[in-house]
Amino acid sequence: MNISPLQVQRLKYAPKLPGMLRHGISEISVKEGEETKSVADQEQIKALFPNTYGKKEITFEKGANTSAAKKQVVGVILSGGQAPGGHNVVCGLYDALKATNKENVLYGFKGGPSGLIEDNYLVFDDEYIDQFRNTGGFDIIGSGRTKLETEEQFAVAAEVCKKHGITAIVIIGGDDSNTNAAVLAEYFAAHETGVQVIGCPKTIDGDLKNEDIECSFGFDTATKTYSELIGNIERDANSAKKYWHFIKVMGRSASHVALECALETQPNICLVSEEVAEKKMSLAQIADYIADSVAARAAKGMNFGVAIIPEGVVEFVPEFSALIKEINEMLAGAKAEEFNALASWKEKYAFIENGLSKESFSVFATLPETVQQQLFLERDPHGNVQVSLIESEKLFSALVKANLEERRKNGTYKGKFSALHHFFGYEGRCAFPSNFDADYCYSLGYNAFMLIQYGYNGYLSKISNLSRPAEEWVAGGMPITKMMNMERRHGEDKPVIRKALVELEGRPFKYFEEHRATWAVETCYTYPGAIQYYGPDEVCNLTTRTLALEKGTM
Repeated sequence: MNISPLQVQRLKYAPKLPGMLRHGISEISVKEGEETKSVADQEQIKALFPNTYGKKEITFEKGANTSAAKKQVVGVILSGGQAPGGHNVVCGLYDALKATNKENVLYGFKGGPSGLIEDNYLVFDDEYIDQFRNTGGFDIIGSGRTKLETEEQFAVAAEVCKKHGITAIVIIGGDDSNTNAAVLAEYFAAHETGVQVIGCPKTIDGDLKNEDIECSFGFDTATKTYSELIGNIERDANSAKKYWHFIKVMGRSASHVALECALETQPNICLVSEEVAEKKMSLAQIADYIADSVAARAAKGMNFGVAIIPEGVVEFVPEFSALIKEINEMLAGAKAEEFNALASWKEKYAFIENGLSKESFSVFATLPETVQQQLFLERDPHGNVQVSLIESEKLFSALVKANLEERRKNGTYKGKFSALHHFFGYEGRCAFPSNFDADYCYSLGYNAFMLIQYGYNGYLSKISNLSRPAEEWVAGGMPITKMMNMERRHGEDKPVIRKALVELEGRPFKYFEEHRATWAVETCYTYPGAIQYYGPDEVCNLTTRTLALEKGTM
């Protein structure tokens, strides 16, 4: 098989572990901390998780290993969308497992959680796993979005584990996947299966974080990849001096990716969904805000610029959110068939006008026709609008263009406006992991096995102090239930891990807020360039700007 020179070198890279995990398995002891409680709804969460709630946080440190010696047969699952570094979690898990006992076995369940239910697996060996060290993607076993959430699924999972003598399952995923891990852990404990469940925090969106989980893996690599591309576009914009680039980036529920990319590249505009919601900004107000930057730069002879748009920002606009809700209700049940049977857009438009309230239709009518039609594309499994299909970058450039035409009519704008559009999503999900993510993910996997060896169940693998060199990282674990609260999902109250949104009082946003007025008018672009894997620490072992600001190292 032909592989690139970079891949040859990355396969040889030896990921760095936290200091306390470098002593050898026999010299890793555990220190227990305080008992925990969920972030909210404590009584409800405790009632739902009587066997796994309230457990203690733990930290690993140098000392005699007091865990019981036994053969471990572990299963691992990759769940949800890809994120750079996932392969290294598996590699770290495998290496720790084999370092403890050569007879230990690691099963990889293929295609995500469904692999466990369908008993579709492979057994890892050195030759196979060595092909995937420090590489991007989830192709080592594949991933999937099947949710483990029913009693029937849990019973099947228990039987599969019993068949293979599996003692623990490691689920590598985001907030929903780790919620499922917590529920599965509770089921296994309640039914005395003897199978432990450990989670690992993954999502490039960056919204699986809290006071314990400083960042989810993949966020570092993905934002560096997007920032390189945005920096390249900024350089092109400043060279051609004739285009405004509207760039949509990943982030359905939170704007961490957009904010980090803005901190890395200093664009003229970056929308932050959480601020849009806080200020209850309308589409017109957002368009006016962007148009102010366009006009101010045009007055200086700069008819070019860069605007970063979070993927899910339209859901945070109150009027647009209300419109989507009405559309979902309008097309519920048989009405969807009636709508889809209409032959022309003109007929569908009349159906829509008749079905929406006057307020929502007035919003709908201001949208470009392409965006109007995107609101009626294929629904999600619950019959709702798929907001991710809305080209919000094109929506806002069209609204800005209309705003500028009004300004031109009243003599307050005389510039030129020509827009180009981009969406960066899949480009970052399977990139070669940065050194940070390669190290972090390997540590998460290695640490997950230590949690298994010491008998913990329903815990999340936790590596902290991440803004410092890897030697100073702290390894341990926390009960997944600590991150949970109750939320309304599909008409029912469900226990879920609370998503972390951008904190408007947090240091990353405050830094952005302090500088954006200057960036909006001046050309302050910065060019991060490609991820560096070799060279001085200051270029190849960088953390994100978000983490550096949060931890006071920037």
